[in-house]
Amino acid sequence: MKNERDPVPALVSPGPALTVDEVRRYSRHLIIPDVAMTGQQRLMNAKVLCVGAGGLGSPALMYLAAAGIGTLGIVEFDIVDESNLQRQIIHGQSDIGKSKAQSAKEKISEINPYVKVITHEVLLDITNVKEIFSQYDIIVDGTDNFATRYLVNDACVLLKKPYVWGSIYRFDGQASVFWAEYGPCYRCLYPEPPPPGMVPSCAEGGVLGVLCATIGSIQTTEAIKVITGVGEPLIGSLMIYDALDMTFRKIKVRKDPNCPLCSENPTQTELLPDYEAFCGVLSDAAEVAVKDSTISVADLKSKIDNQEEFYLIDVREPSEFEIVRIPGSHLMPKQGFLDGTVLANLPQDKPIILHCKSGVRSAECLAILKGAGFADASHVSGGVIAWAKQIDTSLPVY
Repeated sequence: MKNERDPVPALVSPGPALTVDEVRRYSRHLIIPDVAMTGQQRLMNAKVLCVGAGGLGSPALMYLAAAGIGTLGIVEFDIVDESNLQRQIIHGQSDIGKSKAQSAKEKISEINPYVKVITHEVLLDITNVKEIFSQYDIIVDGTDNFATRYLVNDACVLLKKPYVWGSIYRFDGQASVFWAEYGPCYRCLYPEPPPPGMVPSCAEGGVLGVLCATIGSIQTTEAIKVITGVGEPLIGSLMIYDALDMTFRKIKVRKDPNCPLCSENPTQTELLPDYEAFCGVLSDAAEVAVKDSTISVADLKSKIDNQEEFYLIDVREPSEFEIVRIPGSHLMPKQGFLDGTVLANLPQDKPIILHCKSGVRSAECLAILKGAGFADASHVSGGVIAWAKQIDTSLPVY
């Protein structure tokens, strides 16, 4: 392993000489002394994999393509949904329902026909991550869940690949470059995933669309720097961006000498068998609570139609409640369950049914209720999204 203070050499060697057409296309790069012809040849010889073609992947893929990356890989198994278009700018209205990987590939070919695009339309997991990653020089991560981030990090460490990471939430963004050969890995910064339900996803908490452009562009910049060897990449540094205050802060991140993966004496030398289990979608208490206390939206509709007595609680945020709601529900945001302030206001003489957007937050609140002695409580699997898709299709899905 190299010393963290050692300069980081260019990741990719220069490729063939540029054609006349390529000189025209990349002329603004070529006249930058630090990039010049050699730097552009490195970019054109590089193989970059972007994990995800969503919020962060959209600007990253578009600018990587424009920069002249020779080969761009895309790992993406999802399809384009209308709710994506507020931030996933590589897709458009006509792409709704289309494979995100294919949609992104089509846009890249419009931006730069000289770029070779390889799509991997699979769910990235332990069975394919090493085989896919081994085909590329550097990995740019555009995912939004902890299980995939740990998977990507671990595979990059084991394969000695640089990992360009970004994260977004509401108005806040973070970015860094993890490369165990020259500095810390993701586990040095976050040794353990947060407790289940502690950090909401963008789907639950929202994200300012243009924030994706800021962080995705930083990721692209870092990838270009690592490939060409120019400047000082964010290896060993965490960039924190606050869009509301319009501030950037850089925090030093050092290699953890006891890191189970990238230390001199690692205890983990292979991928974990189950990253979903490692990160945990639900807490142990919630897993127990929902086991025998979960109902479907069809069950809920039947109870409403039969005029059964129960108290329906929506644990989402007020802004979500304004978008769509299940008739008859009472808004009591999750925080009130976490701090216990809503418990005294709950009825003791009728069953309580909880729901949220998809079932995760309501499961955690159910565990709190069970622990407080509310035995006749349950939650709705799939939440308001399942209600809008299965019961009342006139309602919007967000």
